[in-house]
Amino acid sequence: MKTRRLIPSVSVGTCGYSYKDWIGPVYPSGTRPSEMLDLYARHFTTVEIDATYYRVPGASTFESMARRTPPGFRFAAKLPGTGTHLPDPAAVGVHADVLQLRQNVAPLIDAGKFACFLAQFPNSFRPSAATRSYLEVLREALDDVALVAEFRHREWQTSDTLELLRGLHIGLVNVDEPHFKTLPRASSDVTSPIAYVRFHGRNAADWWRGSNVTRYDYSYRPDEIAPWADRIVDIVADPGVREVYAYFNNHARGQSVRNAEMFEEMLRERLPDAVLHDAPPASTEGPVSLELPLDR
Repeated sequence: MKTRRLIPSVSVGTCGYSYKDWIGPVYPSGTRPSEMLDLYARHFTTVEIDATYYRVPGASTFESMARRTPPGFRFAAKLPGTGTHLPDPAAVGVHADVLQLRQNVAPLIDAGKFACFLAQFPNSFRPSAATRSYLEVLREALDDVALVAEFRHREWQTSDTLELLRGLHIGLVNVDEPHFKTLPRASSDVTSPIAYVRFHGRNAADWWRGSNVTRYDYSYRPDEIAPWADRIVDIVADPGVREVYAYFNNHARGQSVRNAEMFEEMLRERLPDAVLHDAPPASTEGPVSLELPLDR
């Protein structure tokens, strides 16, 4: 008798949730930073933690995140920049910050709320014996958790890279970003049970010279992200895929929230039978009387 294949879960969210400029466009006036995760988790079932790129929070922070979110919520966490933006991959082992982060996220793992680590490498990280070796070292250091990798140079978009990542059990991050010749092009390649997509916006004018805010200051039109909804359909059809995560990084003034909602609607039209996560029930802790004006 033929066994029925389980349909992968599909989760859409944003890169980060705690931004001052979301107060008004996203969160109600007067919202405190401590209230933001509770409010966010009423409307999305996953979030990518980007603050871990800059510093390693203590274990108590992750324990609080696990406690304040409902069952089924998932966190992805970006690896520290000290572990991905390397002066010389051939001479540097895995930074202590990476190992500390792995230790500190234990409360999320124990709660069943950890999705994966994201290793975002810079444009200068290009294919070579040293960088391939570093991927192996990084995978070995994080051998008990899921790991995905985002490359910022098109030289990585080869069949050799796909083979390397599959062998290391590292997921490839597919990205939407400005259409420069050196940046990766859009794709639906999959190299692990976790498929991962990041939307950075297409602000070409500020991509190279902008800050971590202005670089991603962009609002997607429906016609720009609709092809990605079709790619998600292809990804879900891959028999090796178990989970799909899509995160919007164009966070200025809550643009990522509006685009994430738009993308969810497109996916529901295309994948009516998929396990597209619905908004979870409100947490029993925190400011339950507040409501997010996400439909503005």
